[in-house]
Order: sequence, then structure tokens, then C-alpha cells
Amino acid sequence: MGSAVERTDKHVREYLIYRGFTGTLKQLDSDIKADKEKGFRVDKIIDQLQQLVQSCDLPGLKEYWLYLDRRLFCRLEDVYRPTVNKLRTSLYRYYVINTIQKGNVEKTQEFFQKQALELQAQAEWRDWFVLPFIPAPEQNPAFAPYFSRQWADTFLVSLHNFLSVLFQCPVLLSFDAEVQKMTSLMEENEQQRQMIFALQTESREQKDGDQMVQHKLPLYVQNMDRLGDTELDLVSSQRSSSASTTPSRNFFSTFLPQGKRTPGKAAPVTLGSSPSQTAVGRKETSLSQVGGGVASFCRVTQTSESRGEEVDPPPARSVSEEPADPSSREEVLPVEQPFIKLSQEEYGEHHSSIMHCRVDSSGRRVASLDVDGVVKVWSFNPMMQTKATIMSKSPLLCLEWATKPDRLLLLGSGVGTVRLYDTEAKKNLYEMNINETHPRILSLACSPSGSSFVCCAAALSRSGGADAVPRLPIPVSGQLLLWDTKTVKQQLQFSLEPEPVAINCTAFNHNGNLLVTGAADGVIRLFDMQRYESAMSWRAHDGEVYSVEFSYDENTVFSVGEDGKFIQWNIHRCGVKQSEQVLPQDATGPFVLSGYSGYKQVQVPRGRLFAFDSEGQHVLTCSSAGGLVYRLTGEEPALERVLSLGGHRAPVVTVDWSSAVDCGTCLTASMDGKIKLSTLLAQKS
Repeated sequence: MGSAVERTDKHVREYLIYRGFTGTLKQLDSDIKADKEKGFRVDKIIDQLQQLVQSCDLPGLKEYWLYLDRRLFCRLEDVYRPTVNKLRTSLYRYYVINTIQKGNVEKTQEFFQKQALELQAQAEWRDWFVLPFIPAPEQNPAFAPYFSRQWADTFLVSLHNFLSVLFQCPVLLSFDAEVQKMTSLMEENEQQRQMIFALQTESREQKDGDQMVQHKLPLYVQNMDRLGDTELDLVSSQRSSSASTTPSRNFFSTFLPQGKRTPGKAAPVTLGSSPSQTAVGRKETSLSQVGGGVASFCRVTQTSESRGEEVDPPPARSVSEEPADPSSREEVLPVEQPFIKLSQEEYGEHHSSIMHCRVDSSGRRVASLDVDGVVKVWSFNPMMQTKATIMSKSPLLCLEWATKPDRLLLLGSGVGTVRLYDTEAKKNLYEMNINETHPRILSLACSPSGSSFVCCAAALSRSGGADAVPRLPIPVSGQLLLWDTKTVKQQLQFSLEPEPVAINCTAFNHNGNLLVTGAADGVIRLFDMQRYESAMSWRAHDGEVYSVEFSYDENTVFSVGEDGKFIQWNIHRCGVKQSEQVLPQDATGPFVLSGYSGYKQVQVPRGRLFAFDSEGQHVLTCSSAGGLVYRLTGEEPALERVLSLGGHRAPVVTVDWSSAVDCGTCLTASMDGKIKLSTLLAQKS
């Protein structure tokens, strides 16, 4: 704390010098010399509050407390908010009692006139509005305790202790950690910049050798170093459009995106071509904020090697390692790695296995839920920081971010309720009673428009924690309901044929006209959200369906089931597989964590088991030691492993992949409560 205080004093002195506040600067230097504690002075804050109370300065008292609330109290977790409110109430009562003791009736009446709108809705102030009209309030049994010296001393001591503990909280010194982190990032950025310049120089020196193989490269690759970002995107878009196929015209043509392109398969590129440019949006936290938007080139496989990271599969050979014989060069077409892992950070605020972990639509916030029912809302840019902690008396089973506004969070419980939580205001907006006969909310999905959400409710418990029990062989009964977000009322209940069954997972397409669900009976159901009816359904897996997602072009649906299969389904031809691949058990669950003395924890999947990148060409899955990134091949085998994220010591149970920022952010959450945030840089070919 001492170093942080000294750094702050230095900044304040510099500011006063630049502003020409010489008188204030002299007073500051005098106070600093007289200060022996060299730290935050809680007693001075208490003295200032008492001075404002004694002088009956209500505007000054309100402004001073509001400043403390904005700068200090608002950063605390939800559990401390009632304490802050009680201290504010006691401070206002301390002020009112002081005005009466001084006989200043005008100030007493002024307080209730100015604070009426704020206080009249609070139950603890309901009886206090008669205080100015009581002849001897100090003798009234309801108010007599507040006129005693004991009550005043108790309040001041409580406020002093609260502020003393608060000033020891690391969150108040986050600027100190941020300065150190930013300095480290700037040093790392400079190293990356020098490496880029070295690669440019090497590329120019090898220009003559490169011309010998450039006839094998497409024109846009040869000229990539001379194309701007806009032109490069246009060329890539035209290339992908020419490789795409036109979907068949049928019932779904009205729902599928007309202008959304089908991703084409990347062409192999030699390392002899000029390095293409792509903006690095985030380096460990955000390079654009600390490095001035460093430009990074695609062909920087050596970056991973210099950092000592493992890249899977091994990097291709450079041009300098190729044979000198041109005829032999024609046979060597190394393929670049699709991603570079720039950094990996850990969020460790949970104390039990994670169930859900989701990034909001803006890519700024993450919400994670563990098996104890604790929800953490946190940010990772420019630094990792917990924004809110949500705890509930009833067990929480699932969560989902709202789309509009993206600060709202939907929380499903095990007692048939769904809460709408405002993560910025840190309070519940609504609590909806869904269904008493189907109390367990297994899945939530918000429509892209934000006007409604679907809720999947089940009748009986499923396994999923340390006290896991064997699942029933008969599928659990369930309901699929549509709720209006604005009116907070149920709109309808979907028909689940052949019988009501628990829905485990749901996903909307890009415009919300289609909804795909995976159920405990192994059936995938596709719903028309304009007619609110089932468009088609088919048996997809032997056992339960754990996770479903639309493909990038939305002509197909991917699913993972209890049978361990990762399957791609054509939604234009009901139940027709386009590809199928068997995944290892550590990618599909049930997940098992073993320990000493026969300890064993089993968890059935609840969260998302796979997630796609922004182009839909790569997929992130779970594994026993971290996430795995595969390339979708469109042929057999359906998946080609390209990168292992690693970093975990327990099985990863849910993943998410956000491309809201320039660099992709992969989240992998495990059974030991740890969440790894890996930043990937896509190498565009």
C-alpha cells in the first residue's frame, strides 16, 4: 500500500504544478510532511463527516457521501450493499438529531423537504417524518435512543471500522496492479514490434527466392502486403462467395440469412509469400489500449516458439529451410497454423465446479455459475476484475445473457423461478414464477431481438454435482415455454411430441426465426418461431442430447450427445447427417474428477460443450486438461485437430468462444472452479 500511496502523491503534485495551484501545493506538501502514517487516513474522513454534520451542511454531506459511494462503495460485491445502505441511513439520522439538539428547526424541516422523494419509499424512514412536529422528541420512546451519546459513538465506531477494512481491500489499489500490468504489456508489445520489423527485413532479403514460387500462389496472396484492410476483406469475401453453394429453395428460405456467406475452405499458403497484416485487438488484455494498436503479421509462427509455448500440430518449415532445388520446392506446400495463442489468464474466484460460463454479446463481460449456485460477473479488459457476485437461497442451475440490453442476465433456479438481474445496478429487476410442477430450469435462451426468451423446465432432478445420483433410464418430463421479456408474462407453451420431455439445450438462429432444441430423449426439434410450432424433429443420439448449435451458414445444425458423437445435420432434409465423428469421453461427459482416498466427483454436462469461431470454420471442445480447437473439414474425418489450449488440472466441462473483439477469446471452465481465458490471433490466409 505504501508504494501505491507514494505514486498517488506524486501524480497529485504533478497535477497541481501543471494547473498552477501553488497554494494548494504548499498545503499538500505541509500535510505530507506532518503525516506519520503514510497511508489512508480513515479518521480524517470521519472528522470531515462530523464537521459537515456539526455545521448543518446538508448539500456538502450528501455530496461527500455520494463521492465515497461512486468511488469506493460501488466496487464492492452485492453482499456489502445492505451494510452501506444502513450506514447511510444512520448518517442521515445522525444529521437530523444534531439539528434538533442545536435547536435549528429550519434545518430539520429542510432535510425532510429535500429528502422526501428519496426517503418516503423507505420503510425505515416512515415514522421519522413526524419528528419536526414532536415537542420533545428526545423523550419519545421511538426516538429517545438516537439522542443518546452511546448511539452516536456506536455509529461512528462502526463507520470507522467499515472504512478501515474497506481501505485494505485490494480493489481500491487496482490502479497499482493495473500500472504494473500495463507496463509489462508495453514491454511485451515492444518485443513483438521488433520481431515484426525483423520479419519484414527477412522477407525483403528473401524476395528473390520468393519469386521462384510465387507462380503457385493466388494473385491476392502475392499482393496481400499492398492491400489495405478493406480491400483485403473484399477479396476474401469474393473468394468465399465463389466457393459457396446455393441452398435449396424450400420452406426455410424465408428464415435463413440471404446475405450470409458460406465459409470456404482455406487454400494452402507457402511461407515464402509476403506476410499479410491483421490488427491485434488484444494482447493479454488489450494491445490496442497499451500498444497503440500494434499491427501483427500472419506469418509469425516464431512468436509462439520464442515464448516457449507448444503449438499443435508442429509449425511448418520456413523458406530458408527448404531445399535449394526449385523442382523439390514445388512439392513443399506447408500450411500455416490457423491461430496463435497470445496469452492465457486464469479466473479463480469460484470454489467449486463450474456449470455455465458465458460471454455477453459485446464481449466485455463474463458470467459464470458453479455447482454451489454462486454467479460471478467479471470483466477481462483491460484487466480481470469481478463486477458482481450473485448468491441465492434457492439453487441456481443455468444462466444466459440477454441480448438487448446486454447488461441483463437471466438466472434459472431449481425452484421454478427465473430472475432478471441487472449486472450494472447489481439488483434483481424481476423474478418470474415459471412452473411449480416442473421446477428445475435446465436451459435459457434469449431471442436476438431481446423481446422474449425460451425457458426449459424439468420435473425431476438430473445429476450434476458432487452429490451426483444415477440418472433415470426414462426421460424426465419437461416443458418448453416462451416468455415476453417486457411484460414478464408467459406467451405460450410449445408442443413436445411424442411426449413432454426435458429440454437440455437450446439455440436461436441469427434473426430468431428458428429455434433448435436438444432433449433428454435424444431428439432434436426445430421450431418455427413465426408460427410458434414444430417444423421438424428427428432422433439424433442414443441417449440425451447435451449441446446444439447452428452452423455459420445456418443450413445445418451441430449436436453433441451422450453417445459421444459430434454430428452435423442438414435442416433442409430432416434427419440427414452431413458428417459424424466420435469424440473422447472427456469432451462429451459425464465428467469425472478423482482424488485421494477414493474421492470421486461426477458431473453431467449442463453448459455449452462446443463453440465456433467467428467464421464457423473452427470449433472449440472440452478435454481433460484444457480446450481443443479443431478445423471443420467438411469431409471424413469431420474434425482436424489444430491447437491445444491446455492449462487445466481438472476436466473442462463447458466452453465459450467470443469474437466480439479483434482477437478471439476462448473460455474453458473446469471442475476445480478455474476458468482459463485464452486469447487467440487468427492467421488469415
